[in-house]
Amino acid sequence: MKFVDEAVITVSAGNGGNGCVSFRREKFIPLGGPDGGDGGNGGSVWLESDENLSTLVDFRHLRRFNAQRGENGMGRQMYGKAGEDITIRVPVGTVVYNVATDEVIGDMTQHGDRLLVAQGGKGGLGNIHFKSSVSRAPRKATTGTPGEEREIRLEMKLLADVGLLGFPNAGKSTLIRAVSAATPRVADYPFTTLYPNLGVVRIEAHRSFVIADIPGLIEGAADGAGLGSLFLRHVQRTRLLLHLVDIAPMDDHTDPVEQVRAIEAELRKYDPGMLDKPRWLIMNKVDLLPEEERQPRAEAVVKALDWQEPWFVVSAISKEGTWPIMQQVMAFFDSLREQADEAAAEQAYTAQNAAKVPGPDWPERG
Repeated sequence: MKFVDEAVITVSAGNGGNGCVSFRREKFIPLGGPDGGDGGNGGSVWLESDENLSTLVDFRHLRRFNAQRGENGMGRQMYGKAGEDITIRVPVGTVVYNVATDEVIGDMTQHGDRLLVAQGGKGGLGNIHFKSSVSRAPRKATTGTPGEEREIRLEMKLLADVGLLGFPNAGKSTLIRAVSAATPRVADYPFTTLYPNLGVVRIEAHRSFVIADIPGLIEGAADGAGLGSLFLRHVQRTRLLLHLVDIAPMDDHTDPVEQVRAIEAELRKYDPGMLDKPRWLIMNKVDLLPEEERQPRAEAVVKALDWQEPWFVVSAISKEGTWPIMQQVMAFFDSLREQADEAAAEQAYTAQNAAKVPGPDWPERG
């Protein structure tokens, strides 16, 4: 299935039905008075997130969605039937934008989340609502209000714990194959990854995390160059970034330090907050270097970058050094979880004690 992570669709809610002008006409009941019913409300358009969907490919050809119109009111105080709502299923992780204003309407981050994107019109009032002591036979009714219509943009952001960054051919796909069951395409030329791939790294039973392989970035990616510009959004939700760099490039003019700084510049340009995420440096393809050159070259790169975060030297193709990194990643997430649990417990304890402390105006018990 083709991976599609962006789509623009038009949603139209149903118009409300018109109110009815009618009078009661029955034998032996003269001057029966008005009995026109109200029109039914128009149907609304909803989005619902579904964890069984992984792409927006369904919207490549079907781009317009119309909810049902409400029926008109009728005589004998019969109200028109309301139009049926329609529900559009989207993948979990979809962000919804209003194309006209470019504002975010909602963010679908959980399975079953529902978002109203077009409100149905309200049904008009029948003439039964307009009778009074001075107007016994009103010939007035209101029309239903139109339903909302808007163009919305759907952007899917992968929900992964770890995102892989790096230039094309840095070995990201090879690494995700080495540590998970994912099988992205691997070849000895750049841009073999054309869409993001997700893999689950299972350390042991009930201890796992999701890792995302993002297509390679190049300089100018934040401005639209290369493929990475289309997928930078997918690393925005991750909690940890693994920055891969080729420590033994075949091209003598390629400097690993310059590549790392180039990626940092693209992240800063696209979203400065991404540089605040924890980011670990992984120097890959160490198997192409002699044993005695590996550590000195890695230390030279770390010193030139003034790198303060954890760094590793691995060979993804032979899986050398890959599993210890995954274990440290799991320990990192366990630590975050423990900190969150401690903070929640402390907050609950503080709230409980605050409820027990008497206020300054409480009378003291004798």
